[in-house]
Amino acid sequence: MSVAHRHQWYQHILDAIPAIEKEAKAVARAEGLGRHAGRYGLYQGSSSTPGRLPDYVLDAIVRANRKEVLPARHIADEIRELVKHVYGDEYDVCVTNTAEAGLRVAYETLMAPPSMRKGDQYRARVLQILGEDFEWGAGYGRAFPPRYKNLAIDRTVTGGELGIDGKSLNNLDTLFVRAPGVRYEIHGCKPNLVPLMADLDVDATLARLSRTAERHAGTLTGVHAVGYDTPGWGFGERDADGHPRLMKGMAALASDHDVPFVIDAATCLPFVGLDPRRIGADVMIYSMDKAGRAPISGLIIGRAEPLSAIRKSMGWDGPRTGGVSSYSKGVFSMHDPGRDSLVGLHAFLKTLVDDPKKVTDPVDGMHAILMEELASFKPRRFANQLVVTKSHHMGGLELNYAGTWHGGNDGSGFGLPLFNLEDLYADTNAIDRALVAMGQAPSTIYGGNVLIGPGLGLIDRQGDLLPEVARAAFRGLIKAFEIVARHAGLED
Repeated sequence: MSVAHRHQWYQHILDAIPAIEKEAKAVARAEGLGRHAGRYGLYQGSSSTPGRLPDYVLDAIVRANRKEVLPARHIADEIRELVKHVYGDEYDVCVTNTAEAGLRVAYETLMAPPSMRKGDQYRARVLQILGEDFEWGAGYGRAFPPRYKNLAIDRTVTGGELGIDGKSLNNLDTLFVRAPGVRYEIHGCKPNLVPLMADLDVDATLARLSRTAERHAGTLTGVHAVGYDTPGWGFGERDADGHPRLMKGMAALASDHDVPFVIDAATCLPFVGLDPRRIGADVMIYSMDKAGRAPISGLIIGRAEPLSAIRKSMGWDGPRTGGVSSYSKGVFSMHDPGRDSLVGLHAFLKTLVDDPKKVTDPVDGMHAILMEELASFKPRRFANQLVVTKSHHMGGLELNYAGTWHGGNDGSGFGLPLFNLEDLYADTNAIDRALVAMGQAPSTIYGGNVLIGPGLGLIDRQGDLLPEVARAAFRGLIKAFEIVARHAGLED
């Protein structure tokens, strides 16, 4: 295959998808992967295909439903006690029905301008890095500078103007900063911006963030970060205590400007993951049906002061008739999870506290198996450009292959195909299409990152890893790369 330009190359890959799928099915038969077909996948990171609940969560829900009366407030208070037991009395918690709901509550409560009182609303700006997954927080504000105004819409084929209108907050801007060291390139069958973040320069990025914050100090109301602790999201560089330097620097910047630092740690875990006390987060938000094993729910953990405002907005901070807690009487009562979601969430959080290895051991076991299977990765010349990061915070692994584009590995300058988030939504990611053809559930692969977790059929009902199934999933992943690379003209 001879192509001169990247867009021609991606068109060739798109045209080859039917042949890729046919070959993937044949490989699955030859490798014996069919025995797991329809019963496993690499990652449970989407609420559209969550992992199944383990018995220790299901049993708690069943027990709760055998009680004639069980007010939701009582379970919410148990979750509060658990969080304070781990993080101390200066921290608090609130639960929403999803992480996106938690993000909206935090934005509107802590960073959007007030909507009441006389006079015009002032403008407010939230500072964030232009990086992977920027749209989740950025979608609440209008982009500044205007060159980025179409980005959030471009990141989802289902959003468009109506989706953005439904999310936007009044007089709120998103202040984008490009991070030095990040390569901003157009990739994918649905061409779009892909921030390649593994080589982010922490000191230069913090300096640029600081200069931008100073220029906009009169309107700055918050600092936001996507809270994954891996190189693919720019947080690979750690301090001596093992905490991401960039996160701590952003926390210090927010503190200097007396604005909250809000971290969207959606596909992550509390307690066994990053500690908000150590990284300086005012608020961290989690999606507990992804890396977590809970029913759908969003978890907000943070300092007691901002959480007091959030709890009041959700109607959790005490009824007017007395008492120190309540449930579902606030502005955001439409974001309340149901009682069974609270019960299941509490059961999972209690397991994280009492028996954390129940959740972290599968991650450790998966890492060992993946490293063994990568010994057969093809094309071989790209194998040493793969970066595998184990993260208990993310409850899984990140396989980053953006390094295959570091220059001329195959003579053309092309590395392994980089698909973007739009490709994931539009079903034009050839690697994922190969995996689905092999019998796996759709995977989360974009921006040069493959996200891997145990939730989709790789653990049993007790939450323990199934090594044989995990090995089959990884073997399928490696074969999918090999097939797509061959059709892309990258074979050894």
